[in-house]
Amino acid sequence: MAMDDLNDLSAFASVAQAGGFREAARLGRVSASSLSEAVRRVEARLGVRLLNRTTRSVAPTEAGARLLERLTPALGEVEAALDVVNSFRDRPVGTLRLNVPGVAARLVLPPIVAPFLKAYPDIRLEVVVEDSFVDVLTAGCDAGIRYDERLEQDMIAVPIGPHVQRFATAASPDYIAARGRPQHPRDLLTHACLRGQFASGASPPWEFERDGEIVRVDPTGPLVVRIGAAADLAVSAGIAGLGIVHLFEEWLRPHLDSGALEPVLMPWWQSFPGPFLYYPGRRHLPAPLRAFVDFIKT
Repeated sequence: MAMDDLNDLSAFASVAQAGGFREAARLGRVSASSLSEAVRRVEARLGVRLLNRTTRSVAPTEAGARLLERLTPALGEVEAALDVVNSFRDRPVGTLRLNVPGVAARLVLPPIVAPFLKAYPDIRLEVVVEDSFVDVLTAGCDAGIRYDERLEQDMIAVPIGPHVQRFATAASPDYIAARGRPQHPRDLLTHACLRGQFASGASPPWEFERDGEIVRVDPTGPLVVRIGAAADLAVSAGIAGLGIVHLFEEWLRPHLDSGALEPVLMPWWQSFPGPFLYYPGRRHLPAPLRAFVDFIKT
């Protein structure tokens, strides 16, 4: 098989896994037209259609799905074979792609990225921010960051960032002066609360814990924002006195320290395990990812 054939097959796999030419082009940092031409060459060579194309989506045909099933592990083996060369270098070379939620991009990665890239100047780091749980390989990434309740069983998980975190609840001094300070989590049901919502439309309840007692409440308020992507909007609204905000303590800490926000129900703030770097266990570990895992373990 010629290298051009291998590149064309890799292009087909990337488009099928990404569900479209534009998304595959974005992940692979190539043009959508070059991917389209590559897929056409594969289809012409094999004499069968591999992808069903519509104006909104791209999906494998039955033949394409069968090819992708056998092709994906084979391409992984080729990538692993090429990566072996990295062991002969003084420093690992290549691209590391991470899929992370917005909170990790905001709170976990900043103190890690700069020292890591200074320690490994030949590694290029790509960070894809996505708050829904995804298959990192299908998304074209080497690893992801998530919390333990969102991890699959066959993943290897390594702690990254703070080992313990808390959800904090806060409001502006003006709001507290006007509406009073809640004394129990259930008091929030009579307050204006600034809520978060997943892409699915579900709003997770606010959870509190004290002396072994767990209380979950589902308050309402004047503002609902997408979790992760628009959390700063809720914080700004809280500072402006529109309601009570419930978010990671690290996210609110600067505003708590400045006095723009005051803690609410602090004895009830719930602690939980910090995030994990996760990656498939049944796969060769690329040199850039191996370097990153070693770095966060030190």
